[in-house]
Amino acid sequence: MNYRIVIPARYASTRLPGKALRLCAGKPLLQRVYEQATKSSADDVVIATDDTRIEEAAGKFGARAVMTDTAHTSGSDRISEAVQTLDWPKDCLLVNLQGDEPLMPPECLDQVASLLNERENASVASLWWPVASKEEFLNPNAVKVVTDHTGLALYFSRASIPGSQQDKPGGWQSACRHIGLYAYRAGVLAKLTNLPPGKLEQIEHLEQLRWLEAGHQIVLARANHLVPAGVDTESDLAAAEALLESQVEE
Repeated sequence: MNYRIVIPARYASTRLPGKALRLCAGKPLLQRVYEQATKSSADDVVIATDDTRIEEAAGKFGARAVMTDTAHTSGSDRISEAVQTLDWPKDCLLVNLQGDEPLMPPECLDQVASLLNERENASVASLWWPVASKEEFLNPNAVKVVTDHTGLALYFSRASIPGSQQDKPGGWQSACRHIGLYAYRAGVLAKLTNLPPGKLEQIEHLEQLRWLEAGHQIVLARANHLVPAGVDTESDLAAAEALLESQVEE
């Protein structure tokens, strides 16, 4: 199986301005993400950005960056433009690794690519991990997903789903946290990014709901390794830095 990783990275992060270039255990956050990607089995790793500061930084740590439009509202849109610029074939298998995931296990990158490769009828593949606590279950920043018995997504939400039995045995303990890691083929991605915004997407602010509303199948599997939370805030950055430093000490 051959696949390529594209890391969408923008400078103007709302909650943590300049996030991609903030230092995390002595290196830019984006460099940490890139180095994790290069440990996978991917044939190529490219950064898709909208800012020359990120492009310049990427060059310094040996990464290839592709400039894209500043108007993109999602990582998928940014990746789609980068793929067109690179003239990659429509059947090329891509993995979208967000630029704020410095602790993403390389094995999970291979896993999500393999999952899509095995499920030819699916448009998108992704991963999930069991919700760790009731606090996480109630946290709107932790996106939850419900699937059918074959792993196909039924719904994604920032709300606590399935929620009516949350205080009973098997309630929040059975919930699944969606990991924002996607695999898709270049040709399918072009179709996904041309879809008009969906009603559910606008309510939940989750682009994957646009795909579900349009009838695309999203297949998910439990991640084969724990995926720590990404970096959205100062406290997230501090937590990621502490984990990285503890790994060095080990």
